Order: sequence, then structure tokens, then C-alpha cells
Amino acid sequence: MDIKTLAPDLSVASQITAQDVGVAAARGFRAIIINRPDHESDDQPAHEDIMAAAARHGLGVRYLPVSPGRLTRKDVEAFEQAMRELPAPVLAFCRTGTRSVSLWALMQAGHLSTDAIVKTAAAAGYDLSGLRTRLEAGDTGADRDHGKALHHDVVIVGGGAAGIATAASILKRRKDIDVAIIEPRTEHYYQPGWTLVGGGVFKREQTERAMAALMPKRATWLRTAAAEFAPERNEVILEDGARVSYQVLIVAPGIKLDWNAIAGLDEALGRHGVTSNYRFDMAPYTWTLIQSLKRGRALFTQPPMPIKCAGAPQKAMYLACDAWRRRGVLDAIDVEFHSAGGVLFGVQDYVPALQQYVERYGIELCFQETLVAVDGPAKTAYFDISGADGQTRREARSFDMLHVCPPQSAPDFVRRSPLADDAGWVDVDGETLQHRRYGNIFGLGDAGSSPNAKTAAAVRMQAPVVAHNVLNVLDGNAPNAVYNGYGSCPLTVERGKIVLAEFAYGGKPAPTLPSWLIDGTRPTRAAWLLKEKLLPTIYFHQMLRGNEILARPRLLPHRPTAHDAPAACDFEADRR
Repeated sequence: MDIKTLAPDLSVASQITAQDVGVAAARGFRAIIINRPDHESDDQPAHEDIMAAAARHGLGVRYLPVSPGRLTRKDVEAFEQAMRELPAPVLAFCRTGTRSVSLWALMQAGHLSTDAIVKTAAAAGYDLSGLRTRLEAGDTGADRDHGKALHHDVVIVGGGAAGIATAASILKRRKDIDVAIIEPRTEHYYQPGWTLVGGGVFKREQTERAMAALMPKRATWLRTAAAEFAPERNEVILEDGARVSYQVLIVAPGIKLDWNAIAGLDEALGRHGVTSNYRFDMAPYTWTLIQSLKRGRALFTQPPMPIKCAGAPQKAMYLACDAWRRRGVLDAIDVEFHSAGGVLFGVQDYVPALQQYVERYGIELCFQETLVAVDGPAKTAYFDISGADGQTRREARSFDMLHVCPPQSAPDFVRRSPLADDAGWVDVDGETLQHRRYGNIFGLGDAGSSPNAKTAAAVRMQAPVVAHNVLNVLDGNAPNAVYNGYGSCPLTVERGKIVLAEFAYGGKPAPTLPSWLIDGTRPTRAAWLLKEKLLPTIYFHQMLRGNEILARPRLLPHRPTAHDAPAACDFEADRR
């Protein structure tokens, strides 16, 4: 819990847990203000849990939810009233602390100078320059569309793999470009490593880095969250209501893991034998369960596509089976793979090798079965099973261990935006990654609509394509770099061996290295060494720094088909 003090009576923090409430009480806080609405993210505790914890510790508490990008006069007045009525000192929190800081700042407008407010917030690590117009006006209810927006040539939404890699690639090509990255998190995760954490190979700390250490030096980091898109004005609305304008926008916010889509799952995670390598905090629990299980039933699930790293649910299963085999307990454990799909893996060339391991480990394959509910205390999972007759029936399965891959979708603020296609993804051309309706917008990574596997390997190829095309658009030219749909899935079939699946659009195998070095259709030690030793280094020290080893984009010798919105690329009108 990272607490920042604004005044003797008020400190702010990013999202806290029920356990953090006790820590806050021990540090002398007497009240808590909750400024974050429920259900903003998949791993967020309910406000009722925070309020119950506050009551147990004798703290005052107030639930004052503020929607991102929609901070109103009533919100400020409610915050001010709470500060008058609650015992001090008070700890206020939201997703990043930004909304809580903004409420305090607008409450102080007219009492403190704007410079003093902005300086105090900056000392706590919050940039309120976007609120300066409202603060100077002393109008806490000013319309968020009024006042001057911050401006950057290129604005990137998302500081994950896609956002940072693209920013670094742009700045490698042209050092004087004004690039801003909107990202609220202070930590960056190497998510492909979580499978190895869950398999007892990596420590969780090996997959974590400080965001500040990875941000490109010449990029501006806006440590806040995007709330809305206003492409008709070339603006992004931030969670505090401030606006950022752009010439070119890159949308790379990642994917939403919808834990709440499975009834009872959120309450069961981390207890009762329920785990998931899709969460940083859960992956170590996976390994704990693997080590402790000696007999019983282990269930591994996969939801409907698309999901990020489609092979990850299987990887967890194979590493678990290998560990049980090495300990001599595999024969006493019934292992089941419940997949909403109808095949083991989407690219047929790699299925025979995987099928051999399914048979070796005695895994029961259960296709067309979707996890819909979990009863943790009863250790029971419920599946909707699609029959050949088109009918669906529900079936309960008891378990001793349950590894869950949650349903996934584009983030909510993307799905409800004008940038989304009918399925909610950022609507981009699959080759140029340019938006289909807005010519000065690009999308890549997990939130994009391009029909590729959602993997870090895909991002490694997408980032240079977007970087090249963005600069083309800024120069008044059409995008001519193309992405072929490359993705990779290192399938960890046992400790020390991997089936290295590499493929492009259409499920066509696309090996990077010659088959005499790594034959991706069979398990190899070389592929394991690549996964364990080389790929983390390539990720942190090459990809995120704009070094495009084996990732230079292919350029078309001609202009692509005319864009639906060519006027969006005409910046000369603005300059005139």
C-alpha cells in the first residue's frame, strides 16, 4: 500500500484491500473514503468488503464513487462534506489515487493558489496539469469539455508490452517526436513468466519491474487512466476529467479478465484449491497446490476464445502433471481439461505432439464444456456442456484443485467507445493495424480486433508495424508496413521441454528459426532454454527498448487501398 500525504488531515492511495485497512488503522488513520466504483477491474474488492473491514477496526468510512472522466461538482461537495464529518486523518483511495487527489484539489480551489495545489499533488506523484483550467476558474463544476487540453503529437493508451514497445520503436526512428503514454500502474509485469511461476520454475518477483524503469526516456508518462475517447475532437478523456489531444492515437490498453463472469469464482480464488496463473498474486498458489496434492481430482479450464495466450491453460496442466509424475503421485490424480472449444489447439501442426502428452499423463479431454460457476467451500465446479443436438446441460464436478482461465474481453471503456467493432474490440485493419474509420488511430495488442493470437510474441511484431505507419501518417503518407498475423505459443509440456508453436494468419506455421535448431512440431530442450533463459531478456532489454531483432516490418511497394476516412490524416488544415 503506497500512501501519499497531501495535508495533515488527508492522504491518498491506489486500490487497497480489506487487509490494508488494518495496516491503515495501525498507521493512525481514523477514516477511509472510497472513491472507486465497484467492478472497474477484475481483481478489485467490493466496497462492502472495505467498509466491513473499516467497521472491524473502528474506522469511519464513506463510499463516494466517482466514475472515471466524470468528476462533477456534486462529487466535490460530497467529498468536502465527508472531510468535515469524518474523524481525521483520512485515507482516500481509487484505482490510482488520481480521482481522490483531484477531489481534494478542486475542494481547495479558491482557498489555495493553483500553483500550490499542483505542486502539492506533484510532490505526491500526481500530475494535475490537466485540471489547471478548472482550478484557476475556481469552478468545480466546469464542464470537462471546456478549457484547454494537453497536447502531444502521439498519445498511447496503455503502458503494457504493446504501448511501451511501440513508443520505444517510434522514438528509435525519430527522436524528436512528442510521445505521451497514459498508464496508471506503477508496476509492469512479464506475464508470459507467470506460467513458470505456477510451475515452480520462476519466482514471482522475476516477472515484475518498476514501470518508471521501463518507460522510454523521451516519452511523457501520464500516470493516470484513460476513461473515454473523443475521436471527433482528437482527444482522450482521463479519469479526472482532464483532456489530452493528439495528432495520432495508439490504443493498447490490454484485455479485461472477467472473473465476475463465473459465479462464485472471485470469492473462491486463492482458497479452497482454486487458482489461476492469469493473476500475478495467484500463480504462487498454483505451485503450492501442485506440491501439496497427492490424490484426488484436478480440473483445468479454458473459456471461449479469444483469450490471451490460448495455450496457457494447457501449460499449467502439463507442468502440474509433470511435477506429479516426478513425485510418483500422478496415477492417484484424475486430471481433466475442460475447454469451451472443440479442439486441443487451434493450429493442427502442433496437435500430435500435444496429444502424446495428453495420453502420457492420462488427461481426460472434455470439449464444449464452459465453466459457469464455482462453489469454493463445497469444492464443486459447474459446467455448461453443449451437446451434438444443440442442447446445453449443466453438470457439477467435484475437485481438489481447480485452475481457471477466466473469460476475457476488451476493457469496458473501449467496448463502449466509438472505436469498438461489434464485438467490442478496437476496430483495426489486420495488416496495417490502422483503425478502419479513424485514419489517425491505430490499435495493437490484446484489445485489437486483428484475428491473431493474443500473445507478447504478436506484440513484438505489431509494434514496429505501428511505429512505422504512425510516422507515415504524421508525414502525410499512407501506412505501408504490414503485419502477417504472427504469434507464438511456447507450450511447456514438461519441465525442460517445450513445443514451440509459431504461426501466422490462417493458422499457417511460421517458424523463426530453422528446424535443425528448433523443430516446433516436437518437444525440444532448445525451446525450453529459449523460453526460460532468452525470452525474458529479449522482452525487457530488446522489445521494450525498441530494438527490433527479427521483427523488422515488411513494407509494401505500393499504397494500400484508400482509407475510409482520409481526411483524418490531413493535419495540414490544422497547421494552416
